[in-house]
Amino acid sequence: MALLFARSFRLCRWGAKRLGVASTEAQRGVSFKLEEKTAHSSLALFRGDTGVKYGLVGLEPTKVALNVERFREWAVVLADTAVTSGRHYWEVTVKRSQQFRIGVADVDMSRDSCIGVDDRSWVFTYAQRKWYTMLANEKAPIEGIGQPEKVGLLLEYEAQKLSLVDVSQVSVVHTLQTDFRGPVVPAFALWDGELLTHSGLEVPPGL
Repeated sequence: MALLFARSFRLCRWGAKRLGVASTEAQRGVSFKLEEKTAHSSLALFRGDTGVKYGLVGLEPTKVALNVERFREWAVVLADTAVTSGRHYWEVTVKRSQQFRIGVADVDMSRDSCIGVDDRSWVFTYAQRKWYTMLANEKAPIEGIGQPEKVGLLLEYEAQKLSLVDVSQVSVVHTLQTDFRGPVVPAFALWDGELLTHSGLEVPPGL
């Protein structure tokens, strides 16, 4: 009986990993890479698919593999691992970007939309040297944070919260109340520069 239970447990963990769903048993938060098949043709992935950079011209659409998962109108890319429960923390290094969005989105959000435009994504956006929250194309300003080289995101699925974290102070700058109804994935959009993700991190003490 004990052997059967152990085998079933291993199979369950393998199944969760294969399906790209974050395990809540792990001590660390969700570990992910960026999903190339979702990336708009103006975006290129690098450093083992943990970073994304914007190209003014981008890839020739005819040279990009046809995929229903790919964003067609906006420079968006999603992560490859969905979250369905737990508290998760990851960080984003910003390089030479003055306009980008970071947050989470429903796994099946429309590929003709952009994160922050519809009501199935929750994001923090940086534009015109200021931070904003963005939901359903409505923006609200965020005070108390400038243009750091690195920021953190804290996702609390059961509490229905997504927070922007000041990494240098290890403190929450702003929290979005969300409305998760199913699996969500880390989501990114940018119109210049580069973003580099750091996942599989423990939630910092005090957050």
